Amino acid sequence: MATKTTALINRRPKPEIVIEEEITTAPELEIPSLDDRSLYLNRELSLLAFQRRVLEEAQDESNPLLERVKFLSIVGSNLDEFFMVRVAGLKRQLESGASEVGPDGMSPAAQLEAIRTEVLELLGSAHRCIRRQLVPALERAGIHLMEYEQLTPQQKARADRYFTETVFPVLTPLAFDPGRPFPHISNLSLNLAILIRDKEGEEHFARLKVPDGLPQLVPVDRVTPNGRRSKVQKHQSFLWLEDLISANLNLLFPGMEIVEAHPFHVTRDADIEIQELEAGDLLETTEEGIRQRRFGDVVRLVVRAEMPAHILKILINNLEVDRKDVYRVKGPLSLSRYKYIAGLDRPELKDPPFLPAVPASLDLDVASEEEDLFSAIRRRDILLYHPYDSFQTVVDFLQKAARDPSVLAIKMTLYRVGRNSPIVEALLEASENEKQVAALVELKARFDEESNIEWARALERQGVHVVYGLLGLKVHSKVALVVRKEGDTIRRYVHLGTGNYNPVTAHLYTDFGLFTADHDIGADATDLFNYLTGYSAKNDYRKLLVAPINLRDRLEHLIRREIKQHLQHGNGHMSLKMNALVDTEMVRLLYEASQAGVKVDLLVRGICCLRPGVPGVSDNIRVISVVGRFLEHSRIYYFHNSGDDEVYLGSADLMPRNLNRRVEVIFPVEDRRLVRYLRDEVIETYMADNLKAREMMPDGSYRRLTPAESTDGLEREKISSQALFLSRAQASAARR
Repeated sequence: MATKTTALINRRPKPEIVIEEEITTAPELEIPSLDDRSLYLNRELSLLAFQRRVLEEAQDESNPLLERVKFLSIVGSNLDEFFMVRVAGLKRQLESGASEVGPDGMSPAAQLEAIRTEVLELLGSAHRCIRRQLVPALERAGIHLMEYEQLTPQQKARADRYFTETVFPVLTPLAFDPGRPFPHISNLSLNLAILIRDKEGEEHFARLKVPDGLPQLVPVDRVTPNGRRSKVQKHQSFLWLEDLISANLNLLFPGMEIVEAHPFHVTRDADIEIQELEAGDLLETTEEGIRQRRFGDVVRLVVRAEMPAHILKILINNLEVDRKDVYRVKGPLSLSRYKYIAGLDRPELKDPPFLPAVPASLDLDVASEEEDLFSAIRRRDILLYHPYDSFQTVVDFLQKAARDPSVLAIKMTLYRVGRNSPIVEALLEASENEKQVAALVELKARFDEESNIEWARALERQGVHVVYGLLGLKVHSKVALVVRKEGDTIRRYVHLGTGNYNPVTAHLYTDFGLFTADHDIGADATDLFNYLTGYSAKNDYRKLLVAPINLRDRLEHLIRREIKQHLQHGNGHMSLKMNALVDTEMVRLLYEASQAGVKVDLLVRGICCLRPGVPGVSDNIRVISVVGRFLEHSRIYYFHNSGDDEVYLGSADLMPRNLNRRVEVIFPVEDRRLVRYLRDEVIETYMADNLKAREMMPDGSYRRLTPAESTDGLEREKISSQALFLSRAQASAARR
């Protein structure tokens, strides 16, 4: 059904065209209904389109060589997770007989078929990139990926000695015959399918797992291109571990003939389904789910193109995998293993290192009694932009709170903190110093469950009040609250973020963090933690937008207000930056804003189910995706509001799970100085990017932006948003 806005557009006068002295009217533009399925892109295919943009960085010769290899490995690890979670979920829907279709109209079966087509094309591009670009470039840089047959006799002797002394004792060949069942193949494992022949001429099948606890790249020797030994450090030669094992199989099967051996790689359903309502103890239930993850159904089998049919048949039958889930490739089976090459100590082949800056407002001695972190926050709100601004400031904030005798309590949400976390160590220290400490440790953070369980138990042993999560909700918000006694008053200091409290990823992801002593935000943070740790039916907050309580309604209100302001003043403008745009109601509302004439700039890193540039529907919407050195992770929601600009930051993307099934926090930035910075220096820089940005086309494809030539024939300024943010931070630090 057409909206009121659509009807207004249809009633606009049409331009007249004069042809051979006859006056005719141009054909009326047919504007599709906002219920039209063609307006909504498929979520899974959009996610695969993002993997193509990541692969482009591996293909881009302007990137340092080992950074290109890193991007290739990221494509591999992203595809692993895509199959473990997204494909596995679709297959479960198919098996259960579910026939529901999404807003795009695709059934689970149709999606699986389309996914296979897209993945095959993506893998083909990735392997061509390896063969034609990366391997030759690595050779020129003195990094040689050898095959066993290419080794000199001396190199073979050294490699074989390493096999005998280090690899052989770890290996466990497993036979498959009537007395020994087909062995379990663990998730993401690399294996060898081996056919051997005994002295009577009978053939047998065996499986051998390539141990993942050993280095996957075996240093063979440092050589020059002509094969002679070299003392030059720049020449390094490596052999993949599975190739070394394949060359020495005779030692594992003495007295047998090795007929053939072929590698294969398995991906299983690894999405833990926790029946929370039936769980007596969420921690124990999560632990059991982790144990079961390795036994999930096989959702992908990757083999070499040359694997013979009789070996493949054994694997298909015993792994109970559909032939449509078999992927034959020409090259390495697991792209993610290229991370070992990317990790080589060759700094000249990587991005130059950088030292994150300390903002001028925090360039102080945090141990000083006169001018400390708390007084700086009291003076004005402080915004950090990681990784350009140092995450150590957040660690310092919590460490100071842990040691400050005036601090009474610390409360935090912990989603992905990583191992050896200084954040958790600060909470443990605070508990030792007899402060009230409460931590919401989200056990359901996918693939971080084990680490979070360890930290939850360590915190509990120290006496910290630990909450594991809420029934039916994943706590994804990033909030730290410090309660401090100052004279006769109690003051609350709050840190709110768009990213996790993880010092490692804070060096790799772009995220914002805000320090504030604002009274209302402090009160909201208190109410939030009461909701998380106790019982609360509170249905509104003073300034914070909290899912699933008021976030959706408040965002809808802000978008509708922008539409109303535009209809009154004609200057409507929204800039929304997020990781993913999936929620159908939000997409529809953005279409309505465009139809009303509001300018909508969307910076969407990954999945985007909205089609920009559709005549009469999304003419005023532009979608940009930036893929570069750092993973774009920050969320920004900017509204022009007829000149009274408003900016919100936070943890939520516009996805149903974020708006409906997670505890998320979006927070306002109220300091006008910071609002101008986010509008003029952050958002505008992203929108001007012409080196690392891709613009989405109406059909859902992306075109890479380039510095276009101006009317005078001169090339425009080259802008890489991330490089510009980095240079600004370093220049600011140098000036101080």
